[in-house]
Amino acid sequence: MTKISGWGRYPVVNAATFSFETPGQLSEHLARPGAMIPFGMGRSYGDSALCEQIVCTRRARSIESFDPETGVVVCDAGVSLAELIDVFLPRGWFLSITPGTKYITVGGAIASDVHGKNHHSAGCFSACVDWFELMLPDGSVTRCSAKKNAELFRATCGGMGLTGVIVRAQVRLQPVPSAMIDQTIVKARNLEEAFELFEQYSSWTYSVAWIDCLAQGNHLGRSLLMVGEHAGNQPLRLLPNRKLNVPVDFPAFTLNSLSVSLFNSLYYAKTFGRMTQNQTAIDPFFYPLDAIHNWNRIYGKPGFTQYQFVLPRAASYDGLKQILTRIAASGQGSFLAVLKLFGAENDNYLSFPMEGYTLALDFKITPQLFPLLDTLDEMVHEIGGRVYLTKDARLRPDTFRQGYPGLEDFMKVRRQYGLPEKMQSLQSRRLNLQ
Repeated sequence: MTKISGWGRYPVVNAATFSFETPGQLSEHLARPGAMIPFGMGRSYGDSALCEQIVCTRRARSIESFDPETGVVVCDAGVSLAELIDVFLPRGWFLSITPGTKYITVGGAIASDVHGKNHHSAGCFSACVDWFELMLPDGSVTRCSAKKNAELFRATCGGMGLTGVIVRAQVRLQPVPSAMIDQTIVKARNLEEAFELFEQYSSWTYSVAWIDCLAQGNHLGRSLLMVGEHAGNQPLRLLPNRKLNVPVDFPAFTLNSLSVSLFNSLYYAKTFGRMTQNQTAIDPFFYPLDAIHNWNRIYGKPGFTQYQFVLPRAASYDGLKQILTRIAASGQGSFLAVLKLFGAENDNYLSFPMEGYTLALDFKITPQLFPLLDTLDEMVHEIGGRVYLTKDARLRPDTFRQGYPGLEDFMKVRRQYGLPEKMQSLQSRRLNLQ
């Protein structure tokens, strides 16, 4: 038995772990008694990849083929996004959609249907997946795409590993002229100005904003909007990236309302003037926290949770204003808060994005936190939004069901393929998905 957790280090469970290199070995694991769940690199934050039995996918990570004319890759689901970048960026190809860390597997990216800074123009990860092969509990392997076994495809993309184990996938990369990004950073004095800037820069491929969630009054929602495009006439190789490390857990008192407020003020002030333009490498633009090993230790031994929600576009401004006001009043500020604009939602049953604005916040685990998040859940529901399952560690079943209208279709697929008894997680049990 091994103590294991997600990236938030909460909760922690004792689990039996199994690894495989071949489909035959995986089939043998699935035939064992008891429920289990796939586990990639442990970067989902909460309990979505935790169970008494965990199927570790990283030992199966071969890249089978690549078409240099189209950028189409066929690979094992245990291949990481970092490995795809290392191999194919020097050849002029980069991920079509990438989240804020490259240390996740292709299978995990599909299971979470991850999104990135270009969702408003490119959608979720499933939009660049031509097909994947899924092993069901009986050991059979089914190829799924948007046209073949489409219901199983839509249930698996965003299905949090509850439809089987993804073993192989065909993914489309995008051509890029270099490994650099032309970046523009613009200061927004408050939330209203931040929204105006998002709309003004909506034609840019990539956009994201850091937001000060403790600012109040006229400064409520002050932000730094960062937009970018792939730069031309620059090298294709990855530039060396200095790696830092957090070797020990920070004391619990380190992150408090005063320290977070001070950090936010300094971070906002570091950008001089109204606008800054520069070139930056792909890593610091897309994956700033990947440069800090074990950065989750800054929240201390109790761990943390990332709370991410999305609100419908028409209600986003007023809704975010209410929610930020409530967070600021609580004094439980987020050390990291990220605001993004989403485009249209897709047809996948449990995929998170809808057209509107999403806010992601990191909170250290304290006795006062969960009552605050329960209140935020109610506010998100009343505004018509939903909470992201990949980050979740404590959502209630009723709140979850209200936010995901595709749930019944998802459950129908689960029953059709005999999945509820075998494919389970702590999250699925908590949300009554059995």
